Amino acid sequence: MPVAWGTEMPGLELWREETSSERRLQVIYPQHSKLTDKEKTNICYLSFPDSNSGCLGDTQFCFRFRQSSGRRVSLHCLLDHYDKDLPVYLKKDPAYFYGYVYFRQVRDKSLKRGYFQKSLVLISKLPYIHFFHTVLKQIAPEYFEKSEPYLEAACNDVDRWPAPVPGKTLHLPIMGVVMKVRIPTCHDKPGTTQIAQLTQQADTHISVILPTVHEVDLFRCFCPVFLHSQMLWELVLLGEPLVVMAPSPSESSETVLALVNCISPLKYFSDFRPYFTIHDSEFKEYTTRTQAPPSVILGVTNPFFAKTLQHWPHIIRIGDLKPAGEIPKQVKVKKLKNLKTLDSKPGVYTSYKPYLSRDEEIIKQLQKGVQQKRPSEAQSVILRRYFLELTQSFIIPLERYVASLMPLQKSISPWKSPPQLRQFLPEEFMKTLEKTGPQLTSRIKGDWIGLYRHFLKSPNFDGWFKTRRKEMTQKLEALHLEALCEEDLLLWTQKHTEVETVDLVLKLKNKLLQADREHLPVKPDTMEKLRTHIDAIILALPEDLQGILLKTGMT
Repeated sequence: MPVAWGTEMPGLELWREETSSERRLQVIYPQHSKLTDKEKTNICYLSFPDSNSGCLGDTQFCFRFRQSSGRRVSLHCLLDHYDKDLPVYLKKDPAYFYGYVYFRQVRDKSLKRGYFQKSLVLISKLPYIHFFHTVLKQIAPEYFEKSEPYLEAACNDVDRWPAPVPGKTLHLPIMGVVMKVRIPTCHDKPGTTQIAQLTQQADTHISVILPTVHEVDLFRCFCPVFLHSQMLWELVLLGEPLVVMAPSPSESSETVLALVNCISPLKYFSDFRPYFTIHDSEFKEYTTRTQAPPSVILGVTNPFFAKTLQHWPHIIRIGDLKPAGEIPKQVKVKKLKNLKTLDSKPGVYTSYKPYLSRDEEIIKQLQKGVQQKRPSEAQSVILRRYFLELTQSFIIPLERYVASLMPLQKSISPWKSPPQLRQFLPEEFMKTLEKTGPQLTSRIKGDWIGLYRHFLKSPNFDGWFKTRRKEMTQKLEALHLEALCEEDLLLWTQKHTEVETVDLVLKLKNKLLQADREHLPVKPDTMEKLRTHIDAIILALPEDLQGILLKTGMT
């Protein structure tokens, strides 16, 4: 696959040896992909269901694993180019890879183990869950029949794909099928699916239209626990340690991804593992009892975890996820001490007391949908909109306060360094909530202040505020550049020494490099104007200095 799609290793076939439980990589595409031994081991174990999952037939799921330290990754600079226009929750995490799995297990008496067991895995830096699962669904079944040449042909198709530019509608051919997708941008209105508006005219050559590249079936995943959706939203928002115990990797990974997705458009900044096994290289780190459980969401299927993670404060135990139209019995909130046996009943095991009162209206709306046999997709739209409104009500007061930390534009002087942001003061923020708090946009009552106090100590706040601070600092740098462009710099040089003029040219060149390197929000004409200023200043200098400065940096 092209490096632009962040997929160094699009095809990994895994197989379990017929005479042992060993798992090996049988073929890797592209062949120049370099995996460390640690990464290979993680991929091998994460690409097969636990032996007790009993997944017969075809199963799809997703995992996430840590990149080996010291590994040189050539993708970063190319992906950064597209990353800047993505919503924050779709940006790549440089420390992690995603693995998208298509696993087949069927009875085969000709094999010693009695089963054919193989996985086709696609590794990417991009969290485009729905998209990559669709890609695998197109190629894996045929690949299992036709083997390696088919995979090579599929990879050749993908090699010709255009770059994954956010906001652009892409037509992506794969083995006789054309997929139509649109990658969201940070400028899209949250909660909208842009591709739907683009498909009103019939496209005769389009075989598959994807309304989303990343979303999972939210209602199907929350269905067994939708009475507690709001409480789970709080736990995810606060970055609480959470484990999902499920009967199979597909249920485990879908539920973890739905949980991470429920605080959108906020990004979940802690670690999450849609499918986690006892062979994972972080197993000891995440299951130790010598310290409090870390801020992470784990999806597990092995009953061994019921004992190993007994000390975790929040455990969701789910049964088989029902097909659309079938509603499982709602699980109850139970105390952790009840989770003693491996055959514990489905439920949410926690002592957590929610800060907010339960919104009965959304529960009635979803229950009515169940009674009327409303499609799961429609139920998902309702639930996604509810989570979006809840998250926006929570984050708007924080956005408003952080915007007030920005210095006034009139304080920006072209001849001084850009001013600093004011400090975030928690108590000062709390005082703003009385007049501009979430009560303006949300009907939900409760201890919002307590929820904010808890959130300000969480990894999600830390990650969100660092991102906002970086964006605002870059905006200040951009405004400073614009202020410089409005000055008559040539006139300034006539009143200053050659040394000071050379120093100014070098500083302006560094500003241009910084704007390009950090993707500062600068208008193209501002950059062009600054280059013109630099050229004019250099031409006014003696020839020997002109030669030196023209070779230094860029103009």
